[in-house]
Amino acid sequence: MPKTLMDTNFHFPGQKSVYKGKVREVYTLEDDILVMIATDRLSAFDVVMPKGIPYKGQILNQIATKMMKATEDIVPNWLMATPDPNVAVGKACEPFKVEMVIRGYLSGHAAREYKAGKRLLCGVPMPEGMKENDKFPEPIITPATKAEQGDHDEDISREEILDRGIVSQEDYEVLEQYTKALFQRGTELAAGRGLILVDTKYEFGKTKEGEIVLIDEIHTPDSSRYFYAEGYEVRQAKGEVQKQLSKEFVRQWLISNGFQGLEGQSLPDMSDAYIESVSERYIELYESITGETFERAEVNNIQERIGANVSQYLSQLA
Repeated sequence: MPKTLMDTNFHFPGQKSVYKGKVREVYTLEDDILVMIATDRLSAFDVVMPKGIPYKGQILNQIATKMMKATEDIVPNWLMATPDPNVAVGKACEPFKVEMVIRGYLSGHAAREYKAGKRLLCGVPMPEGMKENDKFPEPIITPATKAEQGDHDEDISREEILDRGIVSQEDYEVLEQYTKALFQRGTELAAGRGLILVDTKYEFGKTKEGEIVLIDEIHTPDSSRYFYAEGYEVRQAKGEVQKQLSKEFVRQWLISNGFQGLEGQSLPDMSDAYIESVSERYIELYESITGETFERAEVNNIQERIGANVSQYLSQLA
């Protein structure tokens, strides 16, 4: 099985700090430069799986960077270059402490809340009489913020964000405007590939100059849910499960093997055959979303490859 990138330990010129998230590792350098490395780690239910998924980091990084370039005419973003298949380099900025989640359909978390009888999500009303995976009359923005303790996202309303001063009203109105514009563009791009962009999340930051920019990933299967457009109406009319593109298939496998990240539960063993099947599924996601054939990067020595490519790029900036 191909080798995977599970951890990095680089010392780039001018390096000031390193932040290691569940999937990405971010190196902050002098001159407000960020080097973001997408590893092959797989996270589900806020738990990182012990084994990596071959090519997953490359897939996420390449989808995100393609989507950044496809939306840069409507929303400025942090991206400067992609010197390696797993790496994005861009401008450092101060992240807003909210994730802008936008939903075009009653799916996932929204559907679970709806089934529980709730008709307000993050202060936004949801119409009566909807079935799971029905389309909302208009997309709804349902923000999330990180919990004070732990790494779970928590629903939060626009009003609470403003009341608590998490984001100023002036900035929040820009975030809303950008979120709607990005979702509209993402919907159009998906439609061109025979897909429906169901829901997604966007993260934003502010540069030293005060410009609000799009950061992190965008329209990837880890941050978004897609349905296949063909057959959507028929499946909905029959009450059937929608055919979807996202990492939901991993969550469903974990649930079927008795794991939802709850206390006392043990991670099921992922066999090499299952890992390989997940890798193939991610490649399918890449090709469906981008319309391009996936080209596997050289993985015999991923660390060496990344180090050489990033160092070469940084030397050109000096």
